Amino acid sequence: MQLTIVNKNFSMKILVCISKTPDTTSKIAFTDGNTKFDENGVQWIINPYDEWYSLVRAIELKEKDPSATIHLVTVGGADCDPIIRKALALGGDEAFRVNTDSTDSFYIAAQIAEVAKKGGYDLIFTGKEAIDYNGSSIGGMVAELLDMPYVSLATLFDLNGNTATITREIEGGEEVAEVSLPVVVSCQKGVAEQRIPNMRGIMAARTKPLQVVEPAAADTLTSIVSFELPPAKAGVKLVSPDNVAELVRLLHEEAKAI
Repeated sequence: MQLTIVNKNFSMKILVCISKTPDTTSKIAFTDGNTKFDENGVQWIINPYDEWYSLVRAIELKEKDPSATIHLVTVGGADCDPIIRKALALGGDEAFRVNTDSTDSFYIAAQIAEVAKKGGYDLIFTGKEAIDYNGSSIGGMVAELLDMPYVSLATLFDLNGNTATITREIEGGEEVAEVSLPVVVSCQKGVAEQRIPNMRGIMAARTKPLQVVEPAAADTLTSIVSFELPPAKAGVKLVSPDNVAELVRLLHEEAKAI
């Protein structure tokens, strides 16, 4: 990919949205009558869609244009700081943490939009969704609040001057869109490949700016009533290939329609 900056005085500013999620191997449990997620013993990570795709694609753009800057934003308490430092180690220049906890997508999007308004960003990346709630709604809300175009489910992202060419998944195929910056884009597999922070990046991340900002006034539109675990998987019955009659009986009498 060739990156061309038309205006020599133009220095692209990229904002990457980062969220903290449980590791996919974590044991999921709930407390307080199934109204709260039990965080005991949970290993927290950067949401993979944010880290592997949106952040790495931003880093690749900066490698093509070293004058670009990458800022990170997350909404959460001080327990989010380690994952922000990891994102800084991968290649972010500085970070913002909005000091509030919420599970409401609109409230979180409003906090991100408030940071973005003050930063004057040309490009805002999000992951296609967080792997805990799988809402896939933050990017669209941020774009609406900022009155920016929004392209979701991007599998390829190329930039030529002030124009982005984005390939995205649609039902039954792909769609290629061209859009002028500024734009909000949600990224998924294909946009970039996972990277591992090196020792130099880890050491540098310790001194990179991490600014804690207080939340802006915003509505909370949803609340969690309760959580419910999926039913336990039933046992598997093995049938000999020679016993066709038994297989037919099980399919008629015990198999459930999907």
